[in-house]
Amino acid sequence: MKRAVSISIGSSSRDKKVEINLLGETVSLERIGTDGDMDKAARLYGELDGKVDAFGVGGALLGIMIEDKWSTMHSVQSLIKYVKTTPVVDGTGLKMTLEKQVTQVIDEDLHGYVKEKRALVAVALDRWGTARAFLDAGYDCIFGDLMFAMGMSIPLKSERAIRNVAAALLPVMSRAPFSWIYPTGEKQNQREPKFEREFQWATVVAGDCHYLWRHMPERLPGRVVVTNTTTTSDQEFFKNAGIKYLITTTPVLDGRSFGTNMMEAAIVAALGRKQAVDYAHPGTYFAEMEAAIKAVPFRPQVQEF
Repeated sequence: MKRAVSISIGSSSRDKKVEINLLGETVSLERIGTDGDMDKAARLYGELDGKVDAFGVGGALLGIMIEDKWSTMHSVQSLIKYVKTTPVVDGTGLKMTLEKQVTQVIDEDLHGYVKEKRALVAVALDRWGTARAFLDAGYDCIFGDLMFAMGMSIPLKSERAIRNVAAALLPVMSRAPFSWIYPTGEKQNQREPKFEREFQWATVVAGDCHYLWRHMPERLPGRVVVTNTTTTSDQEFFKNAGIKYLITTTPVLDGRSFGTNMMEAAIVAALGRKQAVDYAHPGTYFAEMEAAIKAVPFRPQVQEF
């Protein structure tokens, strides 16, 4: 059996362990949260290094990729300082491949339900594949990077705007404590609804589940939500909010969809890859991910409420 472990600086209340058959291999998937404790996460990586087949970095990003340009998140590198052997991924391999399918799934599986193409993408820099999909499909977009990650009520409404923000802020963001831009630990359990005008404007709301759950209104009837890492309680929240369709970019396993980092680690484990993953110099890595996704096959999943 192969073993893939996602060590997350997020809440331990979201921990889960399942076994799946993937590419002809039985793979154990395990998510371990450290409630915001980065030192504990780093120690766990060190203790399990060489004993598991692949690591996922949960609740944080090793870097941010826009098209083919990689920007390292220096403040997160200490998490994996003790890893010498086991390959480490953070979900970028699926965000740049699998998540590009979301608009195709909306078109094919929702049978014309989305009449007005208006998408709120919580943080485009975190999910460039998703943002690219909506742009290429002709959606009017609001990118909430300054809103959700920086707490500023400034919506961005064009690809040029988001690229300008990336050029200006990534050098600063990459060295700031990750907790400044993403909810970690107990903050993941605290609701703070805001940006209601942008949520109400959108017909499709997309982004990391923590961002959406934390900030969306109590009611958002008829909308389509595109996200992942949904627990059964998250699914119930979206249902009670009046969401019509919930699309998870990773498959639902035993009642919950794991993060892209977990599922990418599972693929790496199943493939038997031993060499380190370097997103800055990927070589054929993304092509290998595309081939694996087709072989499984993985496809964003739709749940109708």
